[in-house]
Amino acid sequence: MKVLHVYRTYFPDSQGGGQEAIRQICLSTQALGVENTVFTLSPNPSPKIIQRPEATVVRCRSWAAPASCDLGSLDAITTFRTLVKQADVVHYLFPWPFADILHELAPTKPSVLTYVSDVVRQKWLNAAYAPVMWRTLKGMNAIISNAPNYMQSSTVLSDSFIRSKLRQIPLGKTENVDEIAPDQTILKHLNLDQGEPFILFVGVFRYYKGLHTLIDACQTTTGRVVVVGEGPEGARLKAKVAQLGLKNITFTGRVSDPEKMALIQACRALVLPSHLRSEAYGLVLVEASMCSKPMVTCDIGTGTSYINLHNQTGFVVSPESPIELAQAMNSLLADSKLAESFGHAARERYDMLFSGKAMGQGYLNVFNEVLNSSVIHKR
Repeated sequence: MKVLHVYRTYFPDSQGGGQEAIRQICLSTQALGVENTVFTLSPNPSPKIIQRPEATVVRCRSWAAPASCDLGSLDAITTFRTLVKQADVVHYLFPWPFADILHELAPTKPSVLTYVSDVVRQKWLNAAYAPVMWRTLKGMNAIISNAPNYMQSSTVLSDSFIRSKLRQIPLGKTENVDEIAPDQTILKHLNLDQGEPFILFVGVFRYYKGLHTLIDACQTTTGRVVVVGEGPEGARLKAKVAQLGLKNITFTGRVSDPEKMALIQACRALVLPSHLRSEAYGLVLVEASMCSKPMVTCDIGTGTSYINLHNQTGFVVSPESPIELAQAMNSLLADSKLAESFGHAARERYDMLFSGKAMGQGYLNVFNEVLNSSVIHKR
């Protein structure tokens, strides 16, 4: 089976949850015999075709990215049409409005859409985009949601017609892939090789990540907090740390996958303080669970509270509450046995729900379902 995956950006141009989700879907289905291709846009698409371990990546130029919505040209449309003709199933990662245009202009093929997130911040875009969005969603053979609580809380996914197409497949992580061999040198570089317990954040510095709350919480946090990543909010966040005179926060910048895994394996707990529904899942939480680490997240009605269960695999606190966030982190810093207990439960939940094998089989089942269905929705 040949599957074409469609998303606005991909490795090596950008790193984030959407890109990692596609990579993991490709890796897990590849092990089951699927031949994967990723179509994406890039500000510098040279070379146009990249062979990666998980898939063949085909890139066209991104001419602009208003509201993080990368836009392609006629070449992108032509290339996409050619790739669709070669595929058995087309898989879209939503939302990406330009993909709606691509879908409309492409040959009709069995199509699956993973509904990652509602359009949250760009209200003006949502109003203009809604008619196109509904046409695309209703034209899909199947729609995948990665967390049951997101299915319940999303007004779009609550639509009765959309519900008839919904399938639930938790995003997972394939173990023993390239980055599982951790690079311990970063621990020495950051002076973390002496066994000092620390809290870890990993992610792109975006508006919805709640890092402003994490910084406020660090004023009363009893231990060190290591912040991995970079992004558009970086300068503002570092300025706030300097203004508050905080000495217990370390910004590492972007790290390699082996370095990231070393940090996850060494931390006392992982924190993801995202406060808006744009944080639809939090794949880094799956990585923490795989490494038997407890988590601290916020209750925003998305997949973060599906992966991390309050008082079972970690703590779930109110969004934008520095006091609650600090209390949760301090509890785990002070009690290694509690952290170990939560981490053990997180690993059990990973084995049951979030392994790459389980995700791959789930996606393969849906791909086979739409491929074998006699109904292909006409546009």
